[in-house]
Amino acid sequence: MKKFLIAALGSTVLAAPVAAQDAVTLQLKWVTQAQFAGYYVAEEKGFYDEAGLDVTIKPGGPDIAPEQVIAGGGADVIVTWMAAALAARERGVPLVNIAQPFATGGLQLTCLAETGIETPEDFPNRTLGVWFFGNEYPFYAWMAQLGIDTDGADESGVTVLKQAFNVDPLLQGQADCISTMTYNEYGQVLDAGYTEEELVNFNYLDEGVGMLEDGLYVQEEDLEDPAFVDKMARFVSASMEGWRYAEANPEEAAQIIIDNDTTGAQTLEHQVYMMNEVAKLTEGSDGTLDPEDYRQTVDTLLSAISEENPAITEEPEGAYTSEVTDMASGM
Repeated sequence: MKKFLIAALGSTVLAAPVAAQDAVTLQLKWVTQAQFAGYYVAEEKGFYDEAGLDVTIKPGGPDIAPEQVIAGGGADVIVTWMAAALAARERGVPLVNIAQPFATGGLQLTCLAETGIETPEDFPNRTLGVWFFGNEYPFYAWMAQLGIDTDGADESGVTVLKQAFNVDPLLQGQADCISTMTYNEYGQVLDAGYTEEELVNFNYLDEGVGMLEDGLYVQEEDLEDPAFVDKMARFVSASMEGWRYAEANPEEAAQIIIDNDTTGAQTLEHQVYMMNEVAKLTEGSDGTLDPEDYRQTVDTLLSAISEENPAITEEPEGAYTSEVTDMASGM
């Protein structure tokens, strides 16, 4: 009889259902690449599983606006730049920053040295490539601060080329300068045969108009649910564990990206380059948003309101919270 009871109890333990995992859908700002390595690594290495999460990662693309996706119920949390998030908030999509994995930014304007451009004072009468879909706000804020018109190249203005997400306008002579990220397009220009000495870079942060880039945003109303806040805290904690692993193991992280790239467009060599550069932006971050960095982003946008592309026209309220990262830090 004792043997039977032990066996029965054993079978009961084995048959016990596994606790259900909480589902999280993450919408990325762009395609699968090392810019988002922390999330893919967290999924691959089981960090999300350990946190009791079932995470679905949705790649972005040129026709995908994360702000619209979350507004339509297609994601629980998104990766986007703060300027775009604040603009969406002012226009009726109440996004709130819950974490800031990118402690610093990599946006810059890259010019060919042969054009003679050495300082921003050389921009007038030039054609500058600019990304749109929410990425244009830092550029227009910068031009407004410089007092440079953006309605055509002349002695006081520039021609704005609506740049696709590639470096072709620079390589083909369509623009004097183009938008690049330190971890991606700048490397593509170098891969095309240019040397660093043949290029002139204007980093937005160095120019005093830097804005926070890849942050995690949710809808304000969702934060009223304690269960959602707890889920996001676990998500942020596991994601930052993924970022730390990726920083320490760039080659492995790059391979994980390649394994998750369903398009086959990425190369391992470029992803390793990208991972090493992205690590410079996430290094030391635990996901906590620095209020001073938030303040700089807001002040830059408010001090340079452009009629062409105003990101925000009034002081945001409730646009970020430390509740999630405070909870995540204790996990």
